[in-house]
Amino acid sequence: MLTLSVMSVSLAVVRLDASSAIPLWATEGKGFFSITKTDDELSVVCSEDNVPQDVKVEKGWKCLKVEGPLDFGLTGILSSLAQPLAEAKISIFAISTFDTDYVMVKKENLQKAIEVLSTFCILSPVEV
Repeated sequence: MLTLSVMSVSLAVVRLDASSAIPLWATEGKGFFSITKTDDELSVVCSEDNVPQDVKVEKGWKCLKVEGPLDFGLTGILSSLAQPLAEAKISIFAISTFDTDYVMVKKENLQKAIEVLSTFCILSPVEV
């Protein structure tokens, strides 16, 4: 059985041009951030409080953390979370790290996501 925790921070997903440098505001403060660069874009996930007004942004995300570390040999972790959420019509934004997976849902869908996932996951208290 998976154990999930709900992170307290409200997150934003930002899209910058692929040629952009990693912005300092994305990494300021403590807590969660993720940066991905492709040939097409530079995507930043960080506290929505850090994001300046003049960027393309989607705010209002809450994050569910799969408590890890998870072994690389495990399969189906992300799909076991994504499928029931998709069936409940809850869109996700997923991020994986070396140790674990994170599933982000819009704030207005958080309670419903918790209800859906609590049928087969242990949900621990909100992180601070």
